[in-house]
Amino acid sequence: MIRIPIHLVLILFVGLSGCASTQQARSAKESGFLGDYSILKEGKKDETLLIYKNPQADWKKYRKVILDPVTLWIGKDSQLKDVSAEDRQRMADLFWLKLHEALKTDYEMVNSPGPDVMHIQAAITEAETSDPVLDTVSSIVPQLRVLTGVKGLATGVSGFTGSASVEMKITDSSDKTLLAAAVDRRGGTKNLSGLTNSWNDVEESFRYWAEKVRWRGCLLRGGENCVEPEA
Repeated sequence: MIRIPIHLVLILFVGLSGCASTQQARSAKESGFLGDYSILKEGKKDETLLIYKNPQADWKKYRKVILDPVTLWIGKDSQLKDVSAEDRQRMADLFWLKLHEALKTDYEMVNSPGPDVMHIQAAITEAETSDPVLDTVSSIVPQLRVLTGVKGLATGVSGFTGSASVEMKITDSSDKTLLAAAVDRRGGTKNLSGLTNSWNDVEESFRYWAEKVRWRGCLLRGGENCVEPEA
């Protein structure tokens, strides 16, 4: 059995608990949800992995939002196949709720199209849980961190942590003009907080994406006091 000095455990705990809980991955698979991916470009700093922004969009005119129920797109190789129906529904409901909570702060949430209404559609295209026990061990024991680093080098997401991929498109509800589209993936960073919940990394990713959508909307409208979310 490996014995770890208590002072080392405390130092690691304090240091890791202050870090970001999720991080952007290096790539994400296209699910087919967006249809045409040819218009997407590689995102810049603080943007999603792939992104499209309509240069002609007048973001200031949109004051209302129609938010569709979040859907799950499961490809033949998707890890979502191994997720129970209950967890799939829970993830879809949670992501929708996070988006709704963030957007209702700045927009009126409606059900009917109009000239000042954006239509937002989002899909979860990949998700996997973390292993709290293994993640705790690998975060503390240096030898195991080396072993789990292989996955991190390949994907940008730490080994034994959860991850999720999402796609989103925003259109004008009246004329169906595409205003923006995005593909992104995030995963855990071995932050020791919340490790008793294997879906913690996924939930934190949903929270971050929702707040990021609100922040981007604030910037595009030319709003003041736009607060960038913490990962």
